[in-house]
Amino acid sequence: MTEKLFRDVEYNYQRINEQIAEAAEKSGRRREDITFLAATKTVAPEVINHAISLGLDHIGENRVQELLSKYDAYDLSRCSLQFIGHLQTNKVRQIVDKVDLIQSVDSFKLAKEISARSLAHGKVCDILVEVNIGREENKSGVFEENLEELLCQIAQLEGISVKGLMTIPPVCENKHKNLKYFYNMHKLFIDISEKKLDNVSMTILSMGMSSDFYEAILEGANMVRIGSALFGARNYT
Repeated sequence: MTEKLFRDVEYNYQRINEQIAEAAEKSGRRREDITFLAATKTVAPEVINHAISLGLDHIGENRVQELLSKYDAYDLSRCSLQFIGHLQTNKVRQIVDKVDLIQSVDSFKLAKEISARSLAHGKVCDILVEVNIGREENKSGVFEENLEELLCQIAQLEGISVKGLMTIPPVCENKHKNLKYFYNMHKLFIDISEKKLDNVSMTILSMGMSSDFYEAILEGANMVRIGSALFGARNYT
């Protein structure tokens, strides 16, 4: 079973990279301009490490407890570990010294806690600010009209550095509907970039997952978060 899973991951990894390269070229960029981050929720460490052996160099966990349980088993000698899920302020202390970037910062309260915990560890934590581009009530993220104000507040904090934006758009049966959200997100990304805010470097636009990463790249994403397309359907049992 493990050997078959490894072969499936090898095939999927090559296919995804080919798709990323094609979308990058269509959007006027190179394959190297796009970061392929594997979303590793429920995936066993040996499978993650096999993907890393193929060249995967970014992984992201959604849950603090799962990250902690797998942390010692990751091969992080050649891979960046990031946190990509909703993060509660009382869990920040558990991961801030273990991850290279936190993608899902959606409030000043959370940013303030990350700042305090980072300073305690003598580090600067890179973050992305999460935008609720679809204005969905059941999703986290700041609304776009409040984004600049939040960025300016976060930028004043020590021990923290804003590296860009991330989003999870609404689920759309028609992929072309997603293009609107991706387009609006990229426009927001460019608008913020042009403001040249202190301590805010718009270098990462993280959007697009297994079902829509191709479209996200076409609309300007330079980081995509891919789970099931690489590892297969998740097993939650």
